[in-house]
Amino acid sequence: MQFKVISALVLATLATATAVSRRNDSPPTIPASQCSTGPVQCCTDGGKASDSAFAPILALLGLDVVGDLLVGTGCADVPVVGVGSGAECDAFAYCCEDNSHSLISVSCVPVILDL
Repeated sequence: MQFKVISALVLATLATATAVSRRNDSPPTIPASQCSTGPVQCCTDGGKASDSAFAPILALLGLDVVGDLLVGTGCADVPVVGVGSGAECDAFAYCCEDNSHSLISVSCVPVILDL
């Protein structure tokens, strides 16, 4: 009986520790209403600038973006009327500082659309 109780406590502790570490690894998110750098973008793909999928695009455009900055590709504006009222993005909803490149949006923050 004691073994079952101890096992349950250990599993609960591990589950909690795993959930906390995942939250700490996730980039911070902001409500769509706080995106002040331009329209909220819905991107088909997104990740760190240092990821192998994005580095060649950044180099091709001559952009010197390194490290943990987030970038998005295949981005399109989320309609303003939809933000905060059930707007949907099936992939990566981002607020990006630089949307001026046709292939990639740079320096992005994940956005929560339904706030």
